[in-house]
This record gives sequence, C-alpha cells and structure tokens, in this order.
Amino acid sequence: MTGVASILAARWRMARRLIRAHLPDAITSRTGPETARYRLQDVPAPVQPPSTEVRLLVGPRNFAGQGDRWARAAERLPDVGAVSMMAGDNGGLDFPVDYRVPDAVYTNSRRWGTSQREAVGAGFTHVMIEAVSSMFGAASDKVVGREVEWLRARGVQVAMLCHGTDIRLPDRHAQLDEWSPFRNAPAEWVSRLQARADFNQRVLDRVSAPVFVSTPEMLLDRPGAHWLPIVVDVDRWSTSNEILHSDRPVVLHAPTNPLVKGTALIEPIVQSMHDEGTIDYRRVIRVPSHRMPSLYAEADVVLEQFALGMYSVTSVEAMAAGRIAVAHVHDQVRDHVRQTTGLELPVVEATPDTLRDVLDDIRARPDHYRQLAQRGPEFVRMVHDGGLSARTLAPFLGVTA
Repeated sequence: MTGVASILAARWRMARRLIRAHLPDAITSRTGPETARYRLQDVPAPVQPPSTEVRLLVGPRNFAGQGDRWARAAERLPDVGAVSMMAGDNGGLDFPVDYRVPDAVYTNSRRWGTSQREAVGAGFTHVMIEAVSSMFGAASDKVVGREVEWLRARGVQVAMLCHGTDIRLPDRHAQLDEWSPFRNAPAEWVSRLQARADFNQRVLDRVSAPVFVSTPEMLLDRPGAHWLPIVVDVDRWSTSNEILHSDRPVVLHAPTNPLVKGTALIEPIVQSMHDEGTIDYRRVIRVPSHRMPSLYAEADVVLEQFALGMYSVTSVEAMAAGRIAVAHVHDQVRDHVRQTTGLELPVVEATPDTLRDVLDDIRARPDHYRQLAQRGPEFVRMVHDGGLSARTLAPFLGVTA
C-alpha cells in the first residue's frame, strides 16, 4: 500500500468510527465487525466515586496492573480515595482493577461514554490519564485534549501518566543505545511508533498538565516529568525458596513484548547455554498474573530486557521474590534511582554481548549473587511498595504525605 493510500485508508477508518459513535446503542451494538458488537446488558453503569475529600480516578489502561497499584498507593495519603479503571481486558492477563468496561462498549457506545463522563465530572476531584488514552471513548471521539478541557471546566484536576511506548521516541533512543530495538528494525513498525510518540508528545504539550512516567529513562523523552515508581506487593512475591542450590541455575525470561525487550538478541545465547547443560532456560509468554509468583519462586535468575536500558515490572517483581534480576540498564537510570532514593539499584547489568559471561559468573560465584539477591526485597520495600509513589503523587493531589 502506498503512503497516500495508507493515509486515505486510515482516514476512512476514522470516519467510519466517528459515524458509528454518533449512532444509537441499539444500532452500534449490533453492527460492524464482530469485535465491535456488544450486548446492551454489557454496558456497565458509570463509575462510582469514593466518599473521601480527594477522589482520584486512574485509567483507562492498567498496564501490568499498575493503574490499580497506583490507585492503592494514593489511598495511603490522608483523605484520598481512588478508583482504577480499565477499558478492554489487558490482553486477558486478569490484573486487579476497580472498574472495567468492555472494549467494544468503550469504543462504540456514546451512551456509556456520556454517562461515564458525567459521573467523573460530578464525582471526582482528580483524574490521572494513562498512556494519553481517552477516558470516555465515543462520547469525545477519543480526543484526549477535548476531555481534559471538559474536566477542567468542571474543576477536576488532571495529570498524565505515561508507561513507555506511548511517548518513547524511537529516533532519540536509536541514537542513544547500540542495542536499541529501533535500530535495524522494520521501517514501518518504527515509523508507526514514532508517529504515535510524536502525536502523544504534542497532546502533552497542548494539555500542559503534570506528567508522571513509570520508569526513569522516560525522563529523557519528557523532560520536566516526574518519576512515579512502579508498585508491587512485596509479600505476594515473597518465597522461602533458596536460589543457586544447583550448578545448573534456572533462568526465566517472561517478555511482555519480545520485540522491544530484546528477546531475539539474547535467546540464541541462553538457548545455547541450555543445550550445553549449563543453565535451565525457561521462557514464558502470556501467563496469567496469578501464576507468575510460583514461576519466579522456581527460578534463580530472571532476565528482563536487553534493548531499552531500563528496569520495569519484571525486575521489580524478581527483586521482591529475592531472585537475581538481570537487565541492560542505562547509567542515567541508575543515577536517578540513587539520587532520588539514596539506594543502589540491585539489578545485574548485562548486554547481549556480556550476558553469557554474566551467567557464567553467577554460576562461578553463587555466594556473591545470593547476597546481591538478598538486597532485592528491601530495595523494593523502600522504593516500589507504594510509599514513594504516594509521596510523589501528594503535590498533584494537594495533600501532605
């Protein structure tokens, strides 16, 4: 498809969606592609606000269950109640969330979007919009800037919360890191991500709201943003299983997106080591969230990502479980963690070039790496149990931590 044809096709899809969004639910619910159809009884009632003085809504993505975790963290603050929202099913991974709306309803039901918007405008004092995504779907034609204006006109304070790909600029990242997933990648894929990030950056500029980012490397993409640490339940991941009790350690890799995690860069290495009998390599994809703690408990080493230069939920969960977390982490990230918390990040550094040597060193020096892994749970309690995230949110919510 030519560039002009692609643009025309995109505009036609948008036009069809806008036309559908203005039709009654009785029509939209029964027409269009199968994925766009829904039963009228599946249209949920609008969200209910908490009864506290400060009432926060976080949504609509809940990637890796973090929207819900940040909502719970906010509730640590005085007089704050919070509700997490998710549109769609998050890939079927079943993360906890307070309020769900089916994607077909979210995208196509103007009735749902209008009632949801009215409930939020009347009932909440603060809204945190995830991934520059529409909160009200068809009611606002999914135009985030329009929603922010509407909320502000009703006295609702708005912040933006970015997760990664939504604002990460491929052109900048490709220059920064030789292992960047945006180097030597399919041009169409990179172009699509670049266009989305550029568009979302313009939306952030236009709405001029406080911006929070989930990982420190995103501060390079959005200077002036605030790092909002990922939150995990340390006790949920805790295990009494010891690590490195065998000379063939179990090495786990659970990439949410293999393309951006650098899986193709490291898998030949770990698969070769597995075939040689030096490690027991296990790759898992799209496992329900409730099964992950037991998988981590069986592992010695958890490999996160080797292309982006950051650490995220996988490494935090691995550290909480007392496993050895291994990832490629930029010095900028480690420096920011140290400057913000006073702690060193206990994630072992490795690149595709050095991963084999790192795994060999883990096998050769088990006592050293056991001690490093023992620092993980305490680090997570200090940085990622929700306390620091609550303190980070306090100024936006207008309360004292």
